[in-house]
Amino acid sequence: MSSATSSETQEYDDTLLVAARADAATDVVTLTLRHPAGRELPGWEPGAHVDLVLGDGLIRQYSLCGDPADRTAWRIAVLRAPDGRGGSARVHDALTEGAAVRVRGPRNHFALRPAARYLFIAGGIGITPILPMTAAAEAAGADWTLLYGGRTRASMAFADQLTGRYGEKVRLVPQDEAGLPDLVTYLAEPGPGTLVYCCGPEPLLRVAEERCQAWPTGALRTERFQPRPVDTSDEDDGSEQANSGGFEVILDRSGRSLTVKPGHSVLRTLEEAGVPVLYSCEEGTCGTCETDVIEGEVDHRDSVLTDEERSSGETMMICVSRCRGPKLVLDL
Repeated sequence: MSSATSSETQEYDDTLLVAARADAATDVVTLTLRHPAGRELPGWEPGAHVDLVLGDGLIRQYSLCGDPADRTAWRIAVLRAPDGRGGSARVHDALTEGAAVRVRGPRNHFALRPAARYLFIAGGIGITPILPMTAAAEAAGADWTLLYGGRTRASMAFADQLTGRYGEKVRLVPQDEAGLPDLVTYLAEPGPGTLVYCCGPEPLLRVAEERCQAWPTGALRTERFQPRPVDTSDEDDGSEQANSGGFEVILDRSGRSLTVKPGHSVLRTLEEAGVPVLYSCEEGTCGTCETDVIEGEVDHRDSVLTDEERSSGETMMICVSRCRGPKLVLDL
């Protein structure tokens, strides 16, 4: 599903082995991935994820949740999603110890920025990118707390590890015991020098976004596993701001001009024209296809960029985002 035929689109892409597998919680397994020849793996920072290329068109992104200082292995945790699209089931059923799997990355659109204080929020398997963040915050001497919710205590991966290591800094909220996490209280007052990192299901993210509207711009960072709901109600109203129809894409480096047809994505148009681009999810959640924009107003429909990044108009996710005008000029 991806192409990487030029040096400018190359990234780490290799076959790794499942060196260890363990149950982390109900329906959650952890996989430790190593290179078969014992080679070091690329470095990464908290918030990073990798692609697992699972065959039959299945490519899924999973957050790295091990130790960034350990270059010999990558660790991920995967929840079996009964109503998913087959990726997690493939991981659970096929990736036993010794199995080989193609891995790409890592990439990071959820990086931990320096701050004096952090409020971490995790829901369910959303704990995976947050786990190494807590270790980094602790090592940096920052003030931090974690509010971690899940359906049941048994379903909450790494819960015992977190409470055993950090004690009262970690607040566990199993829904069957304590209801939903109280974000109203947790995010009551904007704190100076405080950043909020939140990962989990869409309802949790929506509440966090609502509660942080009064916080300083950029204080909240979120990561989504599913695409952000996009309002496309104005697509057929005939306005200039609503461009679901065709537009021109100019590739600055080659000088080529392509027409994005109605109903086609920029990504699909580039692929059909033989232009090599990297991509993965095709939903605007992984950030693989992020492309620099030289000219044009972008209709952002991704779930990756922050509001500030969208306002800058410097990049776009070409798998889902479009143009609000007649022309886009891309750095391709």
